[in-house]
Amino acid sequence: MRTVGVEEELLLVHPDSGEPMPQSAAVLDRAALDDPGQAVFQKELFGQMLELATSPQRHMADLGAEIARCRKEAARLAGEIGCAVAALATCPLPVTPALSAHERYRWMAGRFGSATLDQFVCGCHVHVSVESDEEGVAVLDRLRPWLPVLRALSANSPFWQGRDSGYASFRGLLWARGPSAGPTELFGSADGYRRRVADMVASGVILDAGMVYFDARLAVHYPTVEIRVADVCLRADTTVLVATLARALVETAARDWRAGRPPLDHSVSMLRLASWQAARSGLDQELLDPATMRPRPAAEVVGTLLAYTADALAGSGDTSGVEEAVAQLLSRGTGAGEQRSLLERTGSLRDVVVECVRRTQG
Repeated sequence: MRTVGVEEELLLVHPDSGEPMPQSAAVLDRAALDDPGQAVFQKELFGQMLELATSPQRHMADLGAEIARCRKEAARLAGEIGCAVAALATCPLPVTPALSAHERYRWMAGRFGSATLDQFVCGCHVHVSVESDEEGVAVLDRLRPWLPVLRALSANSPFWQGRDSGYASFRGLLWARGPSAGPTELFGSADGYRRRVADMVASGVILDAGMVYFDARLAVHYPTVEIRVADVCLRADTTVLVATLARALVETAARDWRAGRPPLDHSVSMLRLASWQAARSGLDQELLDPATMRPRPAAEVVGTLLAYTADALAGSGDTSGVEEAVAQLLSRGTGAGEQRSLLERTGSLRDVVVECVRRTQG
């Protein structure tokens, strides 16, 4: 059974006002006092963000327990310096993000200018183990049309700089402004993938392979496929759902490759439209069908994803858990829907953030 690990980026906010607080360095210092060698929490591009990373897990119940434990520990560490953590993919309140002290981040700010400020967004990256780079690239080629569905399921960024963006996942649009972000063409082989990355680095537009921000890529430091399309999810159970479906997609794609079934040859232009549609409406309206690239009700497209990955889900024992989680999400709504409902009820984006602090742990 393939292992799965998750990286989540969280906002550091004031527990009463919801205002972002640039305290990641202080939180990390506090974590180092407890465990000098800890690797769970890391700094991110901006000081108002904190990243957590789980260890690889084979069973989704174990992954869910670890995500909950890491979120709880992040909340404890932040609380000891007067902060709270919120799993929000964009900050609802107006904010000027504070660049973290790191040579790499200074390079990015100098190279990409004001577009760097648009990267004040929080994502969820899912790592799924693969047996080789060749298998990993075969998986990447076959994942492409399914990634917008994961974006829709995770949508959790309706507000940006004090206003409603009109999108369920505005983070998706902000992130796409980077020069190396978004969907990819078919690579065909591991050598083809390596040549593409090498050419991108040689262009001088990006610094190194770590700045190749494809929607899904071979991880730089781990033997995994890294799926990067998801917003950080408001609720931990949605993170587990996205991770479970990501593993099932990887396993299904690998089986298709071994069976000689070719990937769907959609153009990057159509994949960008599918990504945009997923970011625009999440699960509330239509998505583009991964096979036909024509609009269908979002619930039907999610059902197609479950059917496509049915054998992989059954093999890992995840069928019933995923079906229950999908039904709950379709009924409850995405994080974006929850945020909008909170604003309608309270009339205050500050209250939205404060309540989301609680739901991050719920």
